[in-house]
Amino acid sequence: MRSFVYNGLPARVVFGAGALSKLPDELARLGATRALVLSTPEQKASAKEVAAALAERCAGTYDKAAMHVPVEIAEDARRTARELGADCCVTVGGGSTTGLGKAIALTSDLPILAVPTTYAGSEMTPIYGITEGGAKKTGRDVRVLPKAVIYDPNLTLSLPPALSAASGMNAIAHAVEALYSHESNPITSLMAEEGIRALAAALPLILEKPKDLASRSEALYGAWLCGIVLGSAGMALHHKLCHVLGGSFNLPHAETHSIVLPHAVRYNYDAARDAMGRIERALGAGNAASGVYDLEKKLGLPLRLADIGMKEADLERAARIATEAPYPNPRKVEYAPVLDLLRNAYEGVRP
Repeated sequence: MRSFVYNGLPARVVFGAGALSKLPDELARLGATRALVLSTPEQKASAKEVAAALAERCAGTYDKAAMHVPVEIAEDARRTARELGADCCVTVGGGSTTGLGKAIALTSDLPILAVPTTYAGSEMTPIYGITEGGAKKTGRDVRVLPKAVIYDPNLTLSLPPALSAASGMNAIAHAVEALYSHESNPITSLMAEEGIRALAAALPLILEKPKDLASRSEALYGAWLCGIVLGSAGMALHHKLCHVLGGSFNLPHAETHSIVLPHAVRYNYDAARDAMGRIERALGAGNAASGVYDLEKKLGLPLRLADIGMKEADLERAARIATEAPYPNPRKVEYAPVLDLLRNAYEGVRP
């Protein structure tokens, strides 16, 4: 067995149908009495529901969270937290809301209690990202890791099937990269493979029966595992490309991940054979790259960057940005092959 380092992150998880009822107890564990509840405009109703459940422990709500955490919104939310005298943040929603909570925690001592309603997985990581001047800047800081996470599958029942599929593929992308990350280890690889398996099995069933609690629970379980490995094992070329496409070209986060993923897998296929074998086993596929692509096609996800707002004229610029400061990757990150990768993703070619 090769040498490795494993760092377990200090996160508390409360999982199960009806787990939202434990929220007041979890706040009490933190010693918090004035929670600022965060959400996107689309999750405003859920935020109000959570605020009502907290009663006198709620200091107020802020429902302006947005994709890629624009710095202007981050600063506005920080100001709101100070004005309300908040002593913690409760994030209700997906990666956008969790990201906003992290932006607040980064510049204060306010702890985060996360209530995910999608499969994004950001709630399990110390990774944050803020977009300023058309560029998304990411980093790691244990201060932004939520102190507790409440996973209640009931909260995902209203997530539309198409968004469920896109969010689930986003989670699978975390696990795929964790398998060939330079920080991978036997523990995270076990969790990554199981996370991919659980989501790949659950997502097609969710499309058939969106209100099936068993499938929703399986998907949320898979997303939790994928989030853990993202936080523990790091990222590679796929995430770098998605950060560039999202931060510099404002493409939708989850859909960008799903479109780029099979092509990033193909790029790394020969340089990470053990990881590819695990992906193939989890998907029940003969080839990791085409297996990911076929799953996405089965889920009805967009397969072309051209379909989500990317302009062909911007592909070269995206490739330059991605290769100027690449993340560690099993295959050398070079401009020409990365541009080919992006062209294939733009056109939706099956790898």
